[in-house]
Amino acid sequence: MQIGLGLAVLAGPCLSPALADKIENPVAVFAGLDKITGRITSFDVYIGETVQFGALQVTPRVCNTRPQTENPQTTSFVQVDEITLNNEVRRIFSGWMFAASPGLHAVEHPVYDVWLTDCSQTSTVAPPEGYSGPPVQVVEESADTLGAGAPVAPDAAAAPLDAVAVPVPRPKPPLF
Repeated sequence: MQIGLGLAVLAGPCLSPALADKIENPVAVFAGLDKITGRITSFDVYIGETVQFGALQVTPRVCNTRPQTENPQTTSFVQVDEITLNNEVRRIFSGWMFAASPGLHAVEHPVYDVWLTDCSQTSTVAPPEGYSGPPVQVVEESADTLGAGAPVAPDAAAAPLDAVAVPVPRPKPPLF
């Protein structure tokens, strides 16, 4: 009896899911759909900064990821306000968004949809004045943010579109 209880106490921490350290990122990456034009736009927003997408104002408060050795889980606490036709600001969303489940916690508006796609340590957009969040590395738009940060070779930039390799998105984790 005592051996079984001792093993259960020792194995208890092993059976619970591991809580990996969260990585706080200075930039939240969103995608927005304009339902009128059918155009999807990807945009970076610094933590605490407010960016306008159509009639929506998007403000991420925190954006967390896990280390690459863990299952990916990208989350952000976001507040979204709508500017009405009367120039009134109305909060339409305040909560957590999960990049792995964009349809579950996205902002659905009659004209615009906004969802979290990623969190990043780098951005092609300079931080706003007075930015006091986590440190960020500003990269050129043509730089490889996943590799060594080297700019794209001039030959690749001049190549026709069908000769350029299309990046493959990372696989999404299974939904349990």
